[in-house]
Amino acid sequence: MTKAIRSLPKYLIDRYKGWRANTYDENRAWYQKLATEGQRPRAMVIGCCDSRVDAISLFGAEPGELFMLRNVANLAPPYKPSHEHHGTSAAIEFAITGLGITNLIVLGHAQCGGVKAFVEMKDDPDRSELGGEFIGAWMKSLDPTYDRVPQGGDPEARLRAFEQAGVVVSMENLMTFPFIQKAVEEEKLVLHGAWFDIASGTLHHYDPESGEFHPIG
Repeated sequence: MTKAIRSLPKYLIDRYKGWRANTYDENRAWYQKLATEGQRPRAMVIGCCDSRVDAISLFGAEPGELFMLRNVANLAPPYKPSHEHHGTSAAIEFAITGLGITNLIVLGHAQCGGVKAFVEMKDDPDRSELGGEFIGAWMKSLDPTYDRVPQGGDPEARLRAFEQAGVVVSMENLMTFPFIQKAVEEEKLVLHGAWFDIASGTLHHYDPESGEFHPIG
């Protein structure tokens, strides 16, 4: 075990030192305020683990503004309380009931590896599982999308449709949480869907009336 635990990579240490000498020192009072007064984020973002998509940078957020949750394929599972480990559901519960956030955003993105693996598995009649000890079970949250996206057509456009359908399914799953449904009905919380095109830098928002994603700006 001790052989596997080592100090941080040098490049990360160097970047931390640069951050401490510049960003932190220039905003020392703000960080001290965050430490003493706690966090009061105005929104929560459920995003993907993908290293190419960073909601903090995308929305120009400052520390303390966004409550972030990142997981494989930016999924929100349906409400299913048990004695198992539910990291995503626990974060959602804390954001709504503990922090009282007023906006919850599910942020999908282009070229999502998790969604692509899910689609490839579902398209293969000889495969019934995605594999892995954890990923396969996690990606089952996307099962409802398979009947919503037509077969055939341009592979890239089809993958995009699945990525966006996954955002919508996650929003539907969020509404199965009693405390979310209550907050929405009392107009204390608004759910949002978004999809980010990495190559073009374009953010698309979900329009529940048309059921489509439209570019912003």
